Amino acid sequence: MKKAIVALLVIALAAAGIWYAGRTPPPTVSLHTVARGTVERTVSNTRAGTVEACRRSRLSMPIGGRVETLSVDEGDPVEKGQVLLSLWNADRKAMTAQAEAQLLAAQHNAERTCVEADNSEREAGRLETLHERQLASKEASEIGRTRAKAGRFACQAARDEEEVAQANLQMNRVLLEETYLRAPFTGIVAEINGEIGEYVTPSPPGVATPPAVDLIDYSCLYITAPIDEVDAGVLSVGLPARLSLDAFREEHFEGRLTRIAPYVLDLEKQARTVEIDVVFDDPAVQRRLLVGYSADIDIILDTREDVLRVPTEAVMEGNRVYRFNRDTGALESVDISVGISNWNFTEVLDGLSEGQEIVLSLDEPGLDEGVVVVPQDD
Repeated sequence: MKKAIVALLVIALAAAGIWYAGRTPPPTVSLHTVARGTVERTVSNTRAGTVEACRRSRLSMPIGGRVETLSVDEGDPVEKGQVLLSLWNADRKAMTAQAEAQLLAAQHNAERTCVEADNSEREAGRLETLHERQLASKEASEIGRTRAKAGRFACQAARDEEEVAQANLQMNRVLLEETYLRAPFTGIVAEINGEIGEYVTPSPPGVATPPAVDLIDYSCLYITAPIDEVDAGVLSVGLPARLSLDAFREEHFEGRLTRIAPYVLDLEKQARTVEIDVVFDDPAVQRRLLVGYSADIDIILDTREDVLRVPTEAVMEGNRVYRFNRDTGALESVDISVGISNWNFTEVLDGLSEGQEIVLSLDEPGLDEGVVVVPQDD
């Protein structure tokens, strides 16, 4: 009899061990304590935005030629009008010098011709007076008037030749200027394509070629980014924005919406977007940035201070959350009424109280009403 009882006990203990070993442990969850704070309603970009310069010129030469001088290096600051590079231009310099000499000769010829015309005018007047006193013949007086008139025409023709010489000089100066590449604004040289002695050619129409010099004006930077077309209707120029950049992960910058594109882009299938531009409120921030940095934008539509809030990731479909009951260790499915929300927080109007705990880790398998869980921090 005793042996039978011992055998039954062994079997029972073995069965209990097998059951305990196969028992599924309770889920371990992360909890969040419901508290009050600030909630914002925002619109965010659908793809990463980019830091852009208000002025950026990819400069090319208008003519082809051999690079004679490179006056700057990449990274150099330059002033407006400063020569960046020049092509071989000895022939055009010679043509300009020749045009300057031709202009000087035309000016001297015009001065001589007009002086002679003035003398002819005075002589014609003297002969006219003598004729009136019957001291000179009518024929002499008429010849004097003819010479004076011809002198006036000759003076005007000489002045016209001077203007032609002036225009010729201007044309040669323009042709000479084509061999220089000057900065159209104050900025920083980002890139140079070409070396001394290399031959550069202008870009044919419709064919993109590397610029001779890429010049960026760092005095004005902004962020451009796409937003979903469904959000464009709630935006207006002047709305505040919060900016974040991958290069400064721990920082956020304040900005303001300055432009909403007047058209919709459909570059990607099933993803129509609208481009927006945002500028930084603090100009000093721009000195830390580089053109091309990736950035994200949150346009702030509405702000609620000191309201009950929960992390948006804790809210399930149908505005439900799992509330943790510390007395029983079980979950309670709670319906909540929500106000405004963003990616971070959702305003709670009803259904929860300050200090209650809810589940954050909704991806944990096995969560349901009444399930006993183990808080991760316990």
